[in-house]
Amino acid sequence: MVKDITEQGSFSAKDYHDPPPAPLIDAVELTKWSFYRALIAEFIATLLFLYITVLTVIGYKSQTDPAKTHDACGGVGILGIAWAFGGMIFILVYCTAGISGGHINPAVTFGLFLARKISLVRAVMYMVAQCLGAIAGVGLVKAFQSSHYKRYGGGANSLANGYSTGVGLGAEIIGTFVLVYTVFSATDPKRSARDSHVPVLAPLPIGFAVFMVHLATIPITGTGINPARSLGAAVIYNQDKAWDDQWIFWVGPFAGAAIAAFYHQFILRAGAVKALGSFRSNPSTV
Repeated sequence: MVKDITEQGSFSAKDYHDPPPAPLIDAVELTKWSFYRALIAEFIATLLFLYITVLTVIGYKSQTDPAKTHDACGGVGILGIAWAFGGMIFILVYCTAGISGGHINPAVTFGLFLARKISLVRAVMYMVAQCLGAIAGVGLVKAFQSSHYKRYGGGANSLANGYSTGVGLGAEIIGTFVLVYTVFSATDPKRSARDSHVPVLAPLPIGFAVFMVHLATIPITGTGINPARSLGAAVIYNQDKAWDDQWIFWVGPFAGAAIAAFYHQFILRAGAVKALGSFRSNPSTV
């Protein structure tokens, strides 16, 4: 359905289209090269994301190691680590958005699936590609930094001492909600039409969301909000602590993504009202 957007002032109005819901099962996708190209893009993007960010984490720990230096403020610091994660997401979403949508995160993929933006087939295959890319990316870090990798924790996520499981889980839920909510808002076709006079590059707020969440939650969980990131580091590091807390970095992000999808689609976009109106006007279609 095409809706007219009335703009105030001198800005011209633009129409927008709400794309139809993606089919739950779309086997036709498996016959298209564009689908496999998107999988490759997700794999490579997640590989590069983990390679740069985990290297940054290990480099920071090496530069602030008390056994090597007395400068506790050396290295990039937590601020630099947050910039590495947010900056890489900005770069990679910008590079891959036109190919795969630039998810680079199973939680983002899950949220978009719940909102019927992508099919189940695409969602599952994206998650597989992202997890494999994350494992490969951390594998490269270990290969290039073998002397530092084990000593400085392999960039693996774990719950910090002094924090309860509930606090860690809550941090992951809220952090992922912020990210996925930003993804929905930045890519909303209605916003693009209404605010067409404001040239906002969608990857920019997404990258900033990742940056801000890392600032808040690095001291608690090391910041997951991306199950592929946590899984890739845990697989290559392969220590008990990383595996003991691994469930937090799956349950939290998936719950946060589900809440964000519901909030954006059914509260902000009034999806529940639209669905009810469609049922009342044509109950035979349900």
